Amino acid sequence: MNYTENEMRRYRCCFTGHRPEKLGVTEEKIKMLLSSAVDDAIERGISTFITGMARGFDLWAAEVVLQKKEKYKQIHLICATPFPGFERSWQEKWRLLYTKIAREADLRVAISDRYYRGCFQKRNEWMVWHSILVIAAYNGQPGGTRNTMDFAERCEVEVRNILGGSNG
Repeated sequence: MNYTENEMRRYRCCFTGHRPEKLGVTEEKIKMLLSSAVDDAIERGISTFITGMARGFDLWAAEVVLQKKEKYKQIHLICATPFPGFERSWQEKWRLLYTKIAREADLRVAISDRYYRGCFQKRNEWMVWHSILVIAAYNGQPGGTRNTMDFAERCEVEVRNILGGSNG
């Protein structure tokens, strides 16, 4: 059976959240909250999760999804990067985690072929357009996470902020 993109997005969820230095919450706490949110999404019938592969929340979300794949064989992980090689300047521990996740993902997509001003927002919008739910870690600070949540709300895509409330 061939599904339209609109039908397929009903089974997809993406993530948006701050970098670790901006989060103000420990990795362990975030992963605990993510685990619960991902379980809830799976119970709702979501089977595909999209991560933007940024340091911190995005990579931790991907780790949680990959752990869940051991129990839930039907789920998939898509890595949506803004452009190839955007992780090159990171510290080694983050690059290693990025490489491990990319290797284990079901699909890898680079939204742009090169860096340009606005490519991160384009990646975020692509993720929202392909999802019915956004799981966010938003603490009230301006930036890409807030912009992605605002975009999702304009597109009538549900946002679940694991740091409190539906829209922060």
